[in-house]
Amino acid sequence: MFAQFLDEKVRQFIKDNTGSPVEKLALQKNPFPHIPWAETLNQIAAREKAKDKLPTWFAAEGIVYPSKISVEQTSSETAAQYKSGLVDGETLIDLTGGFGIDDYYFSKKIGHVTHCEINLELSAIAKHNFEILGAANIECLPGNSLDVLELLARQWDWLYIDPSRRSDAKGKVFLLKDCVPNVPELLDTYFKYTNTILIKTAPLLDITAGLGELHSVKAIHIVAVNNEVKELLWILEKGFTGTPMLYAVNIGKDSHEVFETPYDGIEEAFYELPQKYLYEPNSAIMKSGAFDALSRHYNIAKLHRHSQLYTSDELIDFAGRRFKIDEIIPFQKAAMKQLEGKKMNITVRNFPVSVEELRKKWKIKDGGDVYAFFTTNKKEEKIVLVCSKA
Repeated sequence: MFAQFLDEKVRQFIKDNTGSPVEKLALQKNPFPHIPWAETLNQIAAREKAKDKLPTWFAAEGIVYPSKISVEQTSSETAAQYKSGLVDGETLIDLTGGFGIDDYYFSKKIGHVTHCEINLELSAIAKHNFEILGAANIECLPGNSLDVLELLARQWDWLYIDPSRRSDAKGKVFLLKDCVPNVPELLDTYFKYTNTILIKTAPLLDITAGLGELHSVKAIHIVAVNNEVKELLWILEKGFTGTPMLYAVNIGKDSHEVFETPYDGIEEAFYELPQKYLYEPNSAIMKSGAFDALSRHYNIAKLHRHSQLYTSDELIDFAGRRFKIDEIIPFQKAAMKQLEGKKMNITVRNFPVSVEELRKKWKIKDGGDVYAFFTTNKKEEKIVLVCSKA
């Protein structure tokens, strides 16, 4: 299956060539004729992908990797560690085990974790790697997860599911019913075996659409790493009928921003013209759509209903970027002349002209310490906010 990659010489070759362009290596003679060259090259490419995303796996001796695509699609250690903080108890079964990154971190919080994977080779790879990493409380069961649930016929503290889109669903609107397993269809069956379910979905899934397909949703976590949304986490509790809580989380190198609010849309924002400071929400909050609740939570005004920028006279802690407004320029030809040929970072929010068009027309260079926000104020006036980092 993958025993050839446990050979010391092969492992050393993979290690020595990690980081080398696989396209160039492919032109070389295969130094291990008994192993298909493409499989060795995949190990090299997958290990390189793991370098920053999966440092624990990258650093361990004897790790075997699945396809490079599997490594690209798996949770990062940062996201997996966050996820593990949402569960507790004695038993968890992962119905879509995959490479097992999430289960490794679940195993640090849960007494016994069951990794269920329909791909036999991937199941064997995960089992081998868990042994290398010393995760002795993870059991790997290959096979169809529904069959495993029925065969074991027991209650679990948690069911974890990471459904993948069917290949024929590409190009369609992202819906859970177009994934494998079909969670909306199987949800009542799953609740026969547990009271709590954790579902991971791609950021592409619309939150409102997800709520339309699921029931018993108690909480939704939007997880961003370094301001890039990586996954949505859905916590379902059997029989729950209340308003779900929404958590927008941005995990940075030295910070951990969390904004939480009931997902009910009751809050209403208030609006002001630009004041002394400007705020731009992080990507997790942008994904949440909870823009009015953000205004009330921080007691800061929005510039416009559709601008998703906020302002205040006093500088506050904020889950996103903060700027000092140095100048407000009306978006008019005469006033815009003063920006011509300047170097600045451009952002457009609720504005009819693209960044590329603005740069081209006004010969504005990219970069520097000046930030220009092209937006619309509450009077429907097109303006430019020239800012510096606060």
